[in-house]
Amino acid sequence: MSMRAPRGTADILPNEVKRWQYVESILKDICDRFNYDEIRTPLFEHTEVFQRGVGDSTDIVQKEMYTFEDRGGRSLTLRPEGTATVVRAFVENKLYGSPIQPVKLFYFMQLFRYERPQQGRMRQLNQFGVEVLGSADPSVDAEVIALAMTCYKELGLSSLKLVLNSLGDKESRQNHRKALVEHFSPYKDELCSDCQKRLNQNPLRILDCKTDRDHPAMKTAPSILDYLNEYSEQYFNQVKAYLDMMEIPYVLDQNLVRGLDYYNHTAFEIMSEAEGFGAITTLAGGGRYNGLTEELGGPNTPGIGFAMGLERLLMAIDAENIKLPIDSSVDCFFIAVGETAEKQASELVHKLRVNGIQVDKDYQGRKMKAQFKAADRLKAKYVIILGDNELEDDIVNVKNMKTGDQTEVPLTDLVKTMQAELLGGSQNE
Repeated sequence: MSMRAPRGTADILPNEVKRWQYVESILKDICDRFNYDEIRTPLFEHTEVFQRGVGDSTDIVQKEMYTFEDRGGRSLTLRPEGTATVVRAFVENKLYGSPIQPVKLFYFMQLFRYERPQQGRMRQLNQFGVEVLGSADPSVDAEVIALAMTCYKELGLSSLKLVLNSLGDKESRQNHRKALVEHFSPYKDELCSDCQKRLNQNPLRILDCKTDRDHPAMKTAPSILDYLNEYSEQYFNQVKAYLDMMEIPYVLDQNLVRGLDYYNHTAFEIMSEAEGFGAITTLAGGGRYNGLTEELGGPNTPGIGFAMGLERLLMAIDAENIKLPIDSSVDCFFIAVGETAEKQASELVHKLRVNGIQVDKDYQGRKMKAQFKAADRLKAKYVIILGDNELEDDIVNVKNMKTGDQTEVPLTDLVKTMQAELLGGSQNE
């Protein structure tokens, strides 16, 4: 029996967690400014949610899902992506009936995909994403893209590329599908086994194949942009016009199709161009998915969203040598010398904590010198010292570790004094 973490998973240790918490706080703040509300959904769903929502022809459904049967004989799946589970919740809880429309949501999710682990791509992965349900306005497409770009920009990333495409409406896709089948059919035997199946199931996904991407037929494949009907072309032009007004640069890629079946109209990816980032450059991807709510039993409700991998976001931050402003210090370290002082320290430490002061203390019975070393390791801003002499005089000594200044403070004034030093004022004691 192995006592190691399963392949494709990783422990996130305390020092690294601080980076995650900082990044997540920035993303949450941005969502608040864009007026998006957080949603939290179950870790697993009925398998049909993903079969119908993601698509039977996708690699996720065919190869990557962690599916199991529960004791009641029901087929359940650990969620491999976020959009289908959010849309399921939207339908089940009748959020389409909310007086506030569209419904604008964001989420942080742990997802599970059985794929070959590599740098920035794990079997248990963490995603941040947003979904907007209830509007077919192209300005919403631009807003969602702008939100994603804002997340990266406010975390300091600059080596970014936004790639844009349109997959068109149903009519446009059907016409393009016929053209793709005609184009790739003569080369069917030269394509990988997956693409041979895709030729009949969903030929658009051949363009997304990593195995056949260098096949000559890929370079001459018909472009979806040549098959957009008037409505789809006008819609795409409006999305681009909004991005231009926001001064968000982008490049067009007619082969950008995304890996899920539910996309239509706007599709986009954000990539890192940082030197040394790696072969897989995609940081985030998303697009419009009108029709998905109907597939999951709801009313006709247009939607658009994106998801970004948090592991890959942190990789991009490292690739651009960005130092996140994380304060790893503690406010105070309490040093108690003597049995009586130790008992009094527990009371004072608790009182400081419930009044908003971050405090730690020694729990190993170390001598004063060793406790000062512990305070240094924790980068304590202040050290509070309580011994027999201080107890007799009802005071503590407070040392500013930056200046070295030490002050006697009455025990009754300790909370108020530390609030003034650390919080800029008093709170309720």
